[in-house]
Amino acid sequence: MNTQRRQALKSGGALGLFGVLVAAGLVTAEEARAAGWDKPAFDAKTMDDALKALGAGKPGESSDIMLNAPDIAENGAVVPVGVKSSLPGTEFIAILIEKNPSMLAASFTLPDGTPGDISTRVKMGQTSSVYALVKADGKYFMVSKEIKVTLGGCGG
Repeated sequence: MNTQRRQALKSGGALGLFGVLVAAGLVTAEEARAAGWDKPAFDAKTMDDALKALGAGKPGESSDIMLNAPDIAENGAVVPVGVKSSLPGTEFIAILIEKNPSMLAASFTLPDGTPGDISTRVKMGQTSSVYALVKADGKYFMVSKEIKVTLGGCGG
């Protein structure tokens, strides 16, 4: 690959849409950093507050959601978690961790036609239940799994 082309792709990808808008003066840097940030949901300290902030109410259970995570995490700073939803019309997936300082660890909004399959790494301070919240066709569903943490990650 041409090195000039590679550099242009790197620069363009790093700048992104919000970078272009900031450079053009159409949005402030603060607005660009806050885009997509759901502060009330990420600030929630209890399950009820997190579900309320996400608009989930009382989610149902579904066998069409798989929460893939280790039974024992040797290092709480990097716990791999995956969620796969085979529910039709999956549009949103969130990962909540009961005993973390903030319940909501990650949230993903999926465009139409995107498979309901995400994976990430989360921090866990201690052994806790981890929840996968899925919104499909306007309804919320949740599954959970307990993960034992042997070495703390959140402040430990």
